[in-house]
Amino acid sequence: MSDPFQSANHTARHSLPLLYPGQAQKEFFVNEALARLDALIAPAVVGVADTPPADPDEGDMWLVGTAASQSWADRPDHLATFTGGEWLFCAPVSGMRAWDRSAACHLLFRDGWHLASPPQLPDGGATIDSEARETIRDLIATLQAAGVLSQ
Repeated sequence: MSDPFQSANHTARHSLPLLYPGQAQKEFFVNEALARLDALIAPAVVGVADTPPADPDEGDMWLVGTAASQSWADRPDHLATFTGGEWLFCAPVSGMRAWDRSAACHLLFRDGWHLASPPQLPDGGATIDSEARETIRDLIATLQAAGVLSQ
């Protein structure tokens, strides 16, 4: 199940297999599609890794790093889900979001995965507005608590 079934009968965006009339073993194709949907609906990654973890739990999802090696070598930026005792890879599409459990924030895929970092807090300057600075600190803390910005 590590590679999606490729034929003229799959969806363009997430490569979900489609059924066709007279097809044998339909359950294989349905199960493949369900496994991919299970991975792609509200994805939450354990973290980013370049190599597969030694002892993953069933359902663990990892973001494959850009320096991927071993069995992940040809899958940089893919979402790798451990299901059925093997890795299922899903290619990201532009605009896809995933929750990074280790960073406690959302990742966005746009020509690579991006993590929103908090802006630098104001410091110094000719005119200091302490109320505005406190508001900016509160805004950043709220965005971090909501997972919009990294901690």
